[in-house]
Amino acid sequence: MCEECCDFIDFKSKILDFGCGSGTIGNEFKKYFQADILGIDIIDNRVEDIPFKQYDGKDISFLADNSFDTVLINYVLHHTPDPIKALAQACSKSKKRIIIYENLPEGFFSKIFCRLHGVSFGMFFQKNFISGKFLTEKEWKKAFQDLNLKLIYAKTKPGFSLMKTVLFVLEKGV
Repeated sequence: MCEECCDFIDFKSKILDFGCGSGTIGNEFKKYFQADILGIDIIDNRVEDIPFKQYDGKDISFLADNSFDTVLINYVLHHTPDPIKALAQACSKSKKRIIIYENLPEGFFSKIFCRLHGVSFGMFFQKNFISGKFLTEKEWKKAFQDLNLKLIYAKTKPGFSLMKTVLFVLEKGV
């Protein structure tokens, strides 16, 4: 993931890991980019010792707007009741760039596995019955446009996968 993002993240930048989970990916980005990183999530499931703030999953106004160079969102948005609202909040914290890895419910197997993943993750990790909301690539592109975000790079993971996975790199205010 770090190598995929190396053209889009400056070394020694400030990164918000939105929905950091275990902190493993954030920690790798911290080391690779020699970055100052902050992880936020609704539950503290960190196994890596990265700086962390817990939040209610609805409001991140406790973080100053435009206070991070990059916001990193790894397989998180589909676990929220309103992915577009969550994205809008996360974007407000970035000075310029947003990097998203997301699963898409496109294709027979991907639709099934996205649904199973959403339900099982909610029950076992978040201790709720929110199945999440997976958006298609077309829906994401419309959301980016509505949020005044410019899609500067998109890459679908090659090869066979049970869930279609895409990397979106966005810039603000264009």
